[in-house]
Amino acid sequence: MAYHSPVTRHQSVERRGMDTTQQLLKELTEALGVSGYEKGVRAVVRRHLEPLGEIERDRIGSLICHLGEGRPRVMVAGHMDEVGFMVKHITDEGFLRFQPLGGWWDQVLLGQQVIVQTRKGDLRGVIGAKPPHIVPPDERKKLVEKEKMYIDLGATSKAEVEEAGVRIGDPIVPACDFHVLANGKSYLGKAFDDRVGVALMIDLLRHFADAPHPNALYGAATVMEEVGTRGAKTSAEVIDPDVAIILEVDICGDMPDTKPEESRVKLGAGPSLLMMDASMIPNLALRDLLIETAEELGIPL
Repeated sequence: MAYHSPVTRHQSVERRGMDTTQQLLKELTEALGVSGYEKGVRAVVRRHLEPLGEIERDRIGSLICHLGEGRPRVMVAGHMDEVGFMVKHITDEGFLRFQPLGGWWDQVLLGQQVIVQTRKGDLRGVIGAKPPHIVPPDERKKLVEKEKMYIDLGATSKAEVEEAGVRIGDPIVPACDFHVLANGKSYLGKAFDDRVGVALMIDLLRHFADAPHPNALYGAATVMEEVGTRGAKTSAEVIDPDVAIILEVDICGDMPDTKPEESRVKLGAGPSLLMMDASMIPNLALRDLLIETAEELGIPL
């Protein structure tokens, strides 16, 4: 069940003023879909892909849209799952202990509003910890680790939580709406990693659905990337591509206290090209093709 917050007059005015890219990003980022529980966001992606080509789904839930026949087969992929949590334990007092799904920096968790997806519907909660007023002075400046945090649903007992529909294993999603910021070209929201890549994939298929191209083109919205790139592996087995281009987010270096050698990426200054990660060493011919094509088209890289 997707969570939809009440629409205020301000939000409805904001939505009417959005262009098609912003509307697509709003739909994708506000959809719920932590790793392994991508049903909500998958429905949104499917709705956008169905008019464009032949749709199939692999055995663990990745969506694949196919345009054209023959070789080479070009796979363009972005992952639709987001980082989140899973219910691990319900205390006698009605608080939830949680297990992270994907990587989390503990500093950003306290005070985060969340949505617990249960069989009876979605429940709002907030992440908390022991109040600083009763923490010893020597511990107040220390990082609170997620193992010492809990989710407060406003319940007062385990029985109340269970009656509301909560079970061990239920997914927990950060609660955050999409907003266009003051400059009109920067956005606030959740799950940009990697709903932005999924939006790019959808936009690319929209273009080539009406434009001639010599390749068999496969757009993939993959699952469970945040817990080990699982969907990328299974969808690649289905597609058997000759080349794959992965649309992912990068780390910007245009923020305070970031050195140029740590990141030279700047927001709004064009796409970046990742040369290597823990699982990939670049194909130099493909690297050269991308760099030279960008130079020919005047695209900063």
